[in-house]
Amino acid sequence: MGLRAKFNLVMIAAFAAGLGVATFLAREITTDEAKREVLNEATLIMRAGTAIRSYTQKEIGPLLSEQMSVRFLPHSVPSWSAHTVLRALQKDYPDYSYKEAALNPTNPADRAANWEADIIAAFKRDGELKEFVTTRDTPSGQFLAFARPFRLTDRGCLSCHSTPATAPPTMVDLYGNANGFGWTQGDVIGAQIVSVPMTLALTRANRSLLAFVAALSAVFLVMLVALNVLMHFFILKPMQRITTLARDVSAGKPDVPEYAVKGKDEIASLGRSFNLMHRSLQNAMRMLEN
Repeated sequence: MGLRAKFNLVMIAAFAAGLGVATFLAREITTDEAKREVLNEATLIMRAGTAIRSYTQKEIGPLLSEQMSVRFLPHSVPSWSAHTVLRALQKDYPDYSYKEAALNPTNPADRAANWEADIIAAFKRDGELKEFVTTRDTPSGQFLAFARPFRLTDRGCLSCHSTPATAPPTMVDLYGNANGFGWTQGDVIGAQIVSVPMTLALTRANRSLLAFVAALSAVFLVMLVALNVLMHFFILKPMQRITTLARDVSAGKPDVPEYAVKGKDEIASLGRSFNLMHRSLQNAMRMLEN
Protein backbone atom coordinates (compact mmCIF):
# COMPACT_ATOMS: atom_id res chain seq x y z
CA MET A 1 0.00 0.00 0.00
CA GLY A 2 1.46 3.35 -1.03
CA LEU A 3 1.98 6.38 1.12
CA ARG A 4 -0.88 8.23 -0.58
CA ALA A 5 -3.33 5.39 0.12
CA LYS A 6 -2.25 5.15 3.77
CA PHE A 7 -2.57 8.90 4.20
CA ASN A 8 -6.05 8.96 2.67
CA LEU A 9 -7.23 6.01 4.76
CA VAL A 10 -6.04 7.69 7.96
CA MET A 11 -7.66 10.99 6.99
CA ILE A 12 -10.96 9.35 6.04
CA ALA A 13 -11.02 7.33 9.28
CA ALA A 14 -10.29 10.44 11.35
CA PHE A 15 -12.96 12.41 9.48
CA ALA A 16 -15.54 9.63 9.91
CA ALA A 17 -14.91 9.55 13.66
CA GLY A 18 -15.02 13.34 13.91
CA LEU A 19 -18.12 13.55 11.75
CA GLY A 20 -19.87 11.01 13.96
CA VAL A 21 -19.13 12.99 17.12
CA ALA A 22 -20.00 16.31 15.47
CA THR A 23 -23.27 14.91 14.08
CA PHE A 24 -24.28 13.55 17.48
CA LEU A 25 -23.57 16.87 19.21
CA ALA A 26 -25.24 18.89 16.44
CA ARG A 27 -28.31 16.65 16.58
CA GLU A 28 -28.58 17.17 20.33
CA ILE A 29 -28.28 20.94 19.88
CA THR A 30 -30.79 21.17 17.00
CA THR A 31 -33.27 18.89 18.78
CA ASP A 32 -33.05 20.94 21.98
CA GLU A 33 -33.50 24.11 19.95
CA ALA A 34 -36.58 22.62 18.26
CA LYS A 35 -38.04 21.72 21.66
CA ARG A 36 -37.40 25.25 22.94
CA GLU A 37 -39.11 26.67 19.85
CA VAL A 38 -42.16 24.46 20.37
CA LEU A 39 -42.21 25.25 24.10
CA ASN A 40 -42.20 28.97 23.29
CA GLU A 41 -45.24 28.44 21.07
CA ALA A 42 -46.97 26.47 23.83
CA THR A 43 -46.14 29.16 26.38
CA LEU A 44 -47.63 31.83 24.13
CA ILE A 45 -50.88 29.87 23.80
CA MET A 46 -50.90 29.24 27.56
CA ARG A 47 -50.52 32.95 28.28
CA ALA A 48 -53.30 33.74 25.81
CA GLY A 49 -55.60 31.32 27.61
CA THR A 50 -54.68 32.79 30.99
CA ALA A 51 -55.30 36.33 29.70
CA ILE A 52 -58.74 35.33 28.41
CA ARG A 53 -59.57 33.73 31.76
CA SER A 54 -58.50 36.85 33.64
CA TYR A 55 -60.51 39.14 31.36
CA THR A 56 -63.61 36.99 31.70
CA GLN A 57 -63.31 36.82 35.48
CA LYS A 58 -62.74 40.56 35.95
CA GLU A 59 -64.80 42.09 33.15
CA ILE A 60 -67.42 39.65 31.83
CA GLY A 61 -68.42 37.87 35.04
CA PRO A 62 -69.61 40.98 36.91
CA LEU A 63 -71.67 42.11 33.91
CA LEU A 64 -73.58 38.82 33.84
CA SER A 65 -73.93 38.25 37.59
CA GLU A 66 -77.51 39.58 37.77
CA GLN A 67 -78.69 37.31 34.96
CA MET A 68 -77.21 34.20 36.58
CA SER A 69 -80.16 33.89 38.93
CA VAL A 70 -82.48 33.53 35.94
CA ARG A 71 -80.31 31.50 33.59
CA PHE A 72 -76.79 30.15 33.99
CA LEU A 73 -74.55 31.74 31.39
CA PRO A 74 -71.34 29.79 30.67
CA HIS A 75 -69.92 33.00 29.17
CA SER A 76 -69.14 34.08 32.73
CA VAL A 77 -66.95 30.99 33.31
CA PRO A 78 -63.27 31.74 32.59
CA SER A 79 -62.53 28.23 31.32
CA TRP A 80 -65.49 28.34 28.93
CA SER A 81 -64.27 31.65 27.47
CA ALA A 82 -60.70 30.42 27.06
CA HIS A 83 -61.88 27.22 25.38
CA THR A 84 -64.24 29.07 23.05
CA VAL A 85 -61.72 31.67 21.88
CA LEU A 86 -58.82 29.26 21.42
CA ARG A 87 -61.06 26.69 19.74
CA ALA A 88 -61.65 29.32 17.04
CA LEU A 89 -57.88 29.58 16.64
CA GLN A 90 -57.70 25.80 16.36
CA LYS A 91 -59.78 25.93 13.16
CA ASP A 92 -56.79 27.50 11.40
CA TYR A 93 -54.23 25.41 13.32
CA PRO A 94 -55.93 22.07 13.93
CA ASP A 95 -52.85 20.39 15.40
CA TYR A 96 -52.63 22.95 18.21
CA SER A 97 -54.91 22.49 21.19
CA TYR A 98 -55.75 24.18 24.48
CA LYS A 99 -57.73 22.40 27.13
CA GLU A 100 -58.55 22.96 30.77
CA ALA A 101 -58.80 19.31 31.64
CA ALA A 102 -60.32 18.17 34.94
CA LEU A 103 -60.85 14.82 36.61
CA ASN A 104 -64.37 15.75 37.66
CA PRO A 105 -65.46 18.69 35.49
CA THR A 106 -68.85 20.40 35.48
CA ASN A 107 -68.89 20.18 31.68
CA PRO A 108 -68.24 16.56 30.58
CA ALA A 109 -66.41 17.92 27.51
CA ASP A 110 -63.63 19.04 29.84
CA ARG A 111 -63.00 15.58 31.29
CA ALA A 112 -59.32 14.63 31.12
CA ALA A 113 -58.16 11.97 28.69
CA ASN A 114 -55.87 9.27 30.02
CA TRP A 115 -52.65 11.11 29.17
CA GLU A 116 -54.08 14.34 30.59
CA ALA A 117 -55.07 12.54 33.77
CA ASP A 118 -51.45 11.40 34.13
CA ILE A 119 -50.32 15.03 34.05
CA ILE A 120 -52.88 16.01 36.68
CA ALA A 121 -51.71 13.09 38.82
CA ALA A 122 -48.14 14.44 38.60
CA PHE A 123 -49.34 17.76 40.00
CA LYS A 124 -51.19 15.95 42.77
CA ARG A 125 -48.06 14.02 43.76
CA ASP A 126 -45.87 17.11 43.91
CA GLY A 127 -47.44 20.09 45.59
CA GLU A 128 -44.50 22.32 44.58
CA LEU A 129 -44.75 21.51 40.88
CA LYS A 130 -45.78 24.66 38.98
CA GLU A 131 -45.29 23.54 35.38
CA PHE A 132 -45.01 20.23 33.60
CA VAL A 133 -43.55 19.56 30.15
CA THR A 134 -43.66 16.21 28.39
CA THR A 135 -43.73 14.74 24.90
CA ARG A 136 -45.98 12.03 23.55
CA ASP A 137 -46.11 10.04 20.33
CA THR A 138 -49.34 9.95 18.36
CA PRO A 139 -50.32 8.64 14.91
CA SER A 140 -49.90 12.24 13.69
CA GLY A 141 -46.37 12.51 15.07
CA GLN A 142 -44.72 13.72 18.24
CA PHE A 143 -46.42 16.39 20.36
CA LEU A 144 -45.17 18.53 23.23
CA ALA A 145 -47.55 19.08 26.14
CA PHE A 146 -47.13 22.06 28.45
CA ALA A 147 -49.29 22.13 31.55
CA ARG A 148 -50.00 24.23 34.64
CA PRO A 149 -52.14 23.04 37.55
CA PHE A 150 -55.46 24.31 38.81
CA ARG A 151 -55.26 24.18 42.60
CA LEU A 152 -58.45 25.09 44.44
CA THR A 153 -57.32 28.03 46.56
CA ASP A 154 -60.40 30.26 46.30
CA ARG A 155 -63.07 29.17 48.79
CA GLY A 156 -65.62 31.00 46.65
CA CYS A 157 -65.38 28.17 44.11
CA LEU A 158 -66.81 25.73 46.67
CA SER A 159 -70.16 27.55 46.52
CA CYS A 160 -70.59 26.03 43.05
CA HIS A 161 -68.58 22.82 43.32
CA SER A 162 -68.92 21.38 46.83
CA THR A 163 -72.41 19.84 46.62
CA PRO A 164 -75.37 20.18 44.23
CA ALA A 165 -77.43 21.62 47.06
CA THR A 166 -75.17 24.66 47.46
CA ALA A 167 -74.62 25.18 43.74
CA PRO A 168 -76.65 27.74 41.77
CA PRO A 169 -79.88 26.03 40.64
CA THR A 170 -79.46 27.42 37.14
CA MET A 171 -76.08 25.69 36.86
CA VAL A 172 -77.53 22.39 38.05
CA ASP A 173 -80.36 22.76 35.55
CA LEU A 174 -77.86 23.23 32.71
CA TYR A 175 -75.20 20.64 33.62
CA GLY A 176 -77.01 18.29 36.01
CA ASN A 177 -75.93 17.19 39.48
CA ALA A 178 -73.61 14.33 38.52
CA ASN A 179 -70.47 16.24 37.57
CA GLY A 180 -68.28 18.97 39.01
CA PHE A 181 -69.00 18.43 42.69
CA GLY A 182 -67.04 17.14 45.64
CA TRP A 183 -64.11 19.49 45.13
CA THR A 184 -61.99 20.20 48.21
CA GLN A 185 -59.90 23.15 49.29
CA GLY A 186 -56.25 22.91 48.20
CA ASP A 187 -56.81 19.96 45.88
CA VAL A 188 -55.59 19.85 42.27
CA ILE A 189 -58.82 19.73 40.30
CA GLY A 190 -57.33 19.92 36.83
CA ALA A 191 -54.75 21.56 34.62
CA GLN A 192 -54.32 23.94 31.74
CA ILE A 193 -52.80 21.81 29.01
CA VAL A 194 -51.45 23.08 25.70
CA SER A 195 -50.51 20.52 23.06
CA VAL A 196 -48.24 21.62 20.20
CA PRO A 197 -46.95 19.45 17.30
CA MET A 198 -43.19 18.97 17.11
CA THR A 199 -43.11 17.56 13.58
CA LEU A 200 -42.46 20.85 11.78
CA ALA A 201 -39.78 22.01 14.24
CA LEU A 202 -38.05 18.62 14.17
CA THR A 203 -38.17 18.60 10.37
CA ARG A 204 -36.46 21.99 10.28
CA ALA A 205 -33.92 20.75 12.82
CA ASN A 206 -33.17 17.67 10.69
CA ARG A 207 -32.75 19.85 7.60
CA SER A 208 -30.30 22.05 9.48
CA LEU A 209 -28.44 18.96 10.63
CA LEU A 210 -28.23 17.57 7.09
CA ALA A 211 -27.00 20.94 5.80
CA PHE A 212 -24.34 20.99 8.53
CA VAL A 213 -23.18 17.45 7.70
CA ALA A 214 -23.14 18.21 3.97
CA ALA A 215 -21.13 21.41 4.49
CA LEU A 216 -18.68 19.63 6.78
CA SER A 217 -18.26 16.81 4.26
CA ALA A 218 -17.71 19.29 1.43
CA VAL A 219 -15.03 21.11 3.44
CA PHE A 220 -13.32 17.80 4.19
CA LEU A 221 -13.42 16.75 0.53
CA VAL A 222 -11.85 20.05 -0.56
CA MET A 223 -9.17 19.72 2.12
CA LEU A 224 -8.46 16.11 1.14
CA VAL A 225 -8.03 17.04 -2.52
CA ALA A 226 -5.82 19.99 -1.59
CA LEU A 227 -3.67 17.84 0.72
CA ASN A 228 -3.32 15.18 -1.97
CA VAL A 229 -2.17 17.81 -4.48
CA LEU A 230 0.33 19.21 -1.98
CA MET A 231 1.53 15.71 -1.14
CA HIS A 232 2.01 14.88 -4.82
CA PHE A 233 4.06 17.96 -5.70
CA PHE A 234 5.96 18.52 -2.45
CA ILE A 235 6.48 14.97 -1.11
CA LEU A 236 5.76 12.13 -3.52
CA LYS A 237 7.18 13.62 -6.69
CA PRO A 238 10.52 14.68 -5.06
CA MET A 239 10.76 11.30 -3.33
CA GLN A 240 10.14 9.51 -6.63
CA ARG A 241 12.88 11.63 -8.22
CA ILE A 242 15.35 10.81 -5.41
CA THR A 243 14.39 7.13 -5.63
CA THR A 244 15.07 7.08 -9.39
CA LEU A 245 18.47 8.74 -8.91
CA ALA A 246 19.37 6.31 -6.12
CA ARG A 247 18.39 3.35 -8.32
CA ASP A 248 20.56 4.64 -11.13
CA VAL A 249 23.51 5.10 -8.75
CA SER A 250 23.09 1.59 -7.34
CA ALA A 251 22.96 0.20 -10.90
CA GLY A 252 26.35 1.76 -11.63
CA LYS A 253 25.15 4.13 -14.30
CA PRO A 254 27.67 6.83 -15.12
CA ASP A 255 27.03 10.55 -14.96
CA VAL A 256 24.02 10.33 -12.63
CA PRO A 257 23.11 13.96 -11.85
CA GLU A 258 22.67 15.29 -8.35
CA TYR A 259 19.27 16.04 -6.99
CA ALA A 260 18.33 19.70 -7.41
CA VAL A 261 17.73 20.82 -3.83
CA LYS A 262 15.08 23.52 -3.31
CA GLY A 263 14.03 24.92 0.02
CA LYS A 264 14.92 23.94 3.57
CA ASP A 265 12.24 21.37 4.42
CA GLU A 266 12.68 17.67 5.18
CA ILE A 267 12.60 16.68 1.51
CA ALA A 268 15.37 19.19 0.78
CA SER A 269 17.36 17.73 3.68
CA LEU A 270 16.90 14.25 2.21
CA GLY A 271 18.05 15.55 -1.18
CA ARG A 272 21.20 17.05 0.33
CA SER A 273 21.92 13.78 2.12
CA PHE A 274 21.49 11.92 -1.17
CA ASN A 275 23.90 14.31 -2.90
CA LEU A 276 26.50 13.83 -0.15
CA MET A 277 26.17 10.07 -0.48
CA HIS A 278 26.43 10.35 -4.26
CA ARG A 279 29.62 12.43 -4.03
CA SER A 280 31.12 10.02 -1.49
CA LEU A 281 30.45 7.08 -3.81
CA GLN A 282 31.95 8.92 -6.76
CA ASN A 283 35.09 9.77 -4.73
CA ALA A 284 35.35 6.17 -3.56
CA MET A 285 35.07 4.89 -7.13
CA ARG A 286 37.79 7.30 -8.31
CA MET A 287 40.11 6.15 -5.51
CA LEU A 288 39.54 2.51 -6.50
CA GLU A 289 40.26 3.28 -10.15
CA ASN A 290 43.49 5.01 -9.22
